[in-house]
Amino acid sequence: MKAERFVFTVSRRLVLAALMITTPGIAFAQGDYPTRTVKMIVPLPPGGIADTLPRIVADKLTARWGHPVIIETRPGAAHHIGAEAAAKAERDGYTLFATPSGPLVVSQHLYQSLAFDSTAFVPVSIVGTVPAMLVAHPNAPFSTLPELIAYAKAQPGNITYGSPGTGTSLHLIGEMLQTATGMKLTHVPYRGMAPAVTDLLGGQIAMTVDVLANALPHVKSGKLKALSVASKERIPELPDIPAIAETIPDFVFIEWFAVVAPPKTPAGIVVKLSQATAEAVRLPEVRQRFSDFSVTPAETSPAETAAFLRQESERWRKVVAATGIKLD
Repeated sequence: MKAERFVFTVSRRLVLAALMITTPGIAFAQGDYPTRTVKMIVPLPPGGIADTLPRIVADKLTARWGHPVIIETRPGAAHHIGAEAAAKAERDGYTLFATPSGPLVVSQHLYQSLAFDSTAFVPVSIVGTVPAMLVAHPNAPFSTLPELIAYAKAQPGNITYGSPGTGTSLHLIGEMLQTATGMKLTHVPYRGMAPAVTDLLGGQIAMTVDVLANALPHVKSGKLKALSVASKERIPELPDIPAIAETIPDFVFIEWFAVVAPPKTPAGIVVKLSQATAEAVRLPEVRQRFSDFSVTPAETSPAETAAFLRQESERWRKVVAATGIKLD
């Protein structure tokens, strides 16, 4: 089967261009916001990078504001439980949604109906990006992507791969691999990436698609083996591991993590949140911690974030159409 051309990269040209069309006159938040605890809802269980990054930022916002910024994990249902809770929260800036791409730009194209409108969230900032990679249990009968493809074609359906839930971006990467190569895998959904990795380490599943930040420590310790990375080229951390694009041209996936606010949150509060988040990410100690997790920091404004989300939504619309997946 002819390989599809899947490219997932942050377009700085587009997000910067958004600054040229931003509506002027955005008002800053009134008063001394915040004056009490701010909550960030994370739609995954503790333990993965999607939970760790918001905690790093939250700690710095707490120190800056003198009021606690706490993390509330609401995992499950392809990140939809957390997304629904955030969408229904008060629009006063005291509840935020910190999430990977799925519920913001993927779910709307996959599901016939949702209990939230992903396009109604108010963009605050993209805080970081990280490439995805294919990892397998050390005993898996393949050690490279070509070997996986050959084995899976010879024994269709015998290879299990885990994901943080049906309809998540990492699930769809596995589906896109199958569409692009003609191999057949068996998907095993979990309530987050952490439990999927636990089962992978224990040998209950054969492989998974995960972000570099989560998988790299296990690869370096020998508990998992890396098959391929979804960056455009090989990465410095794993120079001997090929990029997927070396086998499937232009197959690139960079996961990103965003902070958004509930629908109709006042613009002034959103601007203040975005500026504070960007300042936290710029701190040398935060950038170092991001680097330790192989995450590239990002500091987008609300306008840049909105433009980027529109771009990613259109890209995922095409991906969903290519895979033919539709969910109830």
